[in-house]
Amino acid sequence: MRPKESGGVPAGRERSWLRLRPNRRQLALVYAAAAGLLVVTVWLGGALIGPEPLSTRLEWRNLAPSAAHPFGTDWLGRDMLARTVKGLALSIGVGMAASAASAAIAALMGLIAASMGKTADRIVGFLIDLFLSVPHLVTLILIAFVFGGGVKGVVIGVSLTHWPSLARVIRAEVLQLKTADYVHISRKLGRPRWRAATGHMLPHLLPHLLVGLLLLFPHAILHEAAITFLGLGLSPHQPAIGIILSESMRYLSTGYWWLAFFPGVSLLLVVRAFDVAGERLRLLLDPRRASD
Repeated sequence: MRPKESGGVPAGRERSWLRLRPNRRQLALVYAAAAGLLVVTVWLGGALIGPEPLSTRLEWRNLAPSAAHPFGTDWLGRDMLARTVKGLALSIGVGMAASAASAAIAALMGLIAASMGKTADRIVGFLIDLFLSVPHLVTLILIAFVFGGGVKGVVIGVSLTHWPSLARVIRAEVLQLKTADYVHISRKLGRPRWRAATGHMLPHLLPHLLVGLLLLFPHAILHEAAITFLGLGLSPHQPAIGIILSESMRYLSTGYWWLAFFPGVSLLLVVRAFDVAGERLRLLLDPRRASD
């Protein structure tokens, strides 16, 4: 008996095509590895660049992209490729530190809501709603200004403004875990609440924290670049992407398009790589889609 056809494709050929589709788990791991490799490459490149490409060379000022200078040079004769890589390395360092601190704050808030009773849970919920009700950029600027600006002020500002969205997810997961049988058994055996939170709940929260870290990273970099672009973040003497884009705005009308194009595209590529990697891992760890 001949196999039935679906949409004009024989059933046997359709099954073989389905077997050839890339596995979602492998694809997610490939995206995560590619994003990690991109970050390591940029960070190492920024660390290996010496002061010579960043020094002033007036005889090379405003050169268009060429083989010697793939990203061109700026109004002081500095190589734009070196400045872009150096700026990306600085932004990546700030973004990783801020997103890791935000994930740690979110995990702490979730564990407090799980182990310190209903009053603590209400306070955590109130803090989450309070921070989410205020625009990120306004709060970030105020916090960075209070802490004196610079790398320290930007990291603290981004850390204290980006944890609520992840904390809300962690808190919802904790509320589900509190009703699990092994948590009830642990409490009936006389173990303290913090022991149940750290020993039983925290391992289940680690995948959410990992995905949250990857998804917070693009937001941290973009907000760091935004306040630096406005002149409220890092020092103008540091080759950050926001500073490079801010300085290049005054030269765009004169036709020096490469001063903003290459740094902007490089920033978008790094942000998009982590956004895609985090989204793929989120779908992979979703129990409703992990078996697809």
